[in-house]
Amino acid sequence: MTIILDLNSINLLSSQLLQVGASSTTVSNQVDLIPGVIQAFILGIVQGITEFLPISSTAHLLIVTKVFGWKELGDKDFVDAIQFGSVVAILWYFWAVIASLVKGAITAFKTKDWESEDWKIVVGIGFGTIPALTIGFLLKDVIPESSLIIAIMSVIMAILLGLAEKLGTRKRGFNALEIKDGILVGLGQTLALVPGVSRSGSTLTTGLFLGLEREAAARFSFLLGFPTLTIATLYKSLKIFKLFQSGQLPDNILILLIVGIISTFIFSYLSIAFLLKYLQTKNTFVFVWYRLAFGISILLAIAAGWQG
Repeated sequence: MTIILDLNSINLLSSQLLQVGASSTTVSNQVDLIPGVIQAFILGIVQGITEFLPISSTAHLLIVTKVFGWKELGDKDFVDAIQFGSVVAILWYFWAVIASLVKGAITAFKTKDWESEDWKIVVGIGFGTIPALTIGFLLKDVIPESSLIIAIMSVIMAILLGLAEKLGTRKRGFNALEIKDGILVGLGQTLALVPGVSRSGSTLTTGLFLGLEREAAARFSFLLGFPTLTIATLYKSLKIFKLFQSGQLPDNILILLIVGIISTFIFSYLSIAFLLKYLQTKNTFVFVWYRLAFGISILLAIAAGWQG
């Protein structure tokens, strides 16, 4: 009788422990909604503004999440997934341009008009997309992310952008683009796989070195980055969905993703409109000085003992 009671007691205790374990798992698998929404909205602001300005969105997202200690939403899969807002912003802003280019390229293909401006731009974008996607896929798990790398690359890219501003002839407009421009700017885009480089920064810098006008270089940068950004975002979103299905993500992650995507879309659209208008009359040195200050500040923080 004593043995039976002891066994019953053990079973009861085990059941209670399992319930406690399940309860703690549920708690740990949940981000508080209000703080989570605020974090997602702020990360959307950072992503939206820095994705299209030549200052590196990855760098700023990584630094912001480390400074504020946002571990749950600071995960790379989440911040990559909210880039969907940037994809929609490009599509929305450039819809008429994209539709015209595609229509013109199809017409050129049918008539074998290989000198068509639309054909050259579309084919250039196609070829320019291949290097970043290929190298990104091959090196997606080995590219290091650290505050030190971000700081160093921010300084290096600031210097390169400054040189492009000084040495670039800026004599060619958007309609003067050639297929080789797409290939070369696409190769420049692969540098953005390294945190701190900036996709828009590397493509804008390459475009200026090739003699494009500032506004034309920025416009081509956005259009060239659209396929790469779209495919990368869809890949990350699929990964997020699989993790969610397997119960490895907070239960309210979809709400937070929606908030982040909407915030990203709004500020991406504003950022695109601002930069294109800004570069019509002004140079890029404000971004050169900002990137220098950003990189040097991180280096000084690391030297002072910050574990970023």
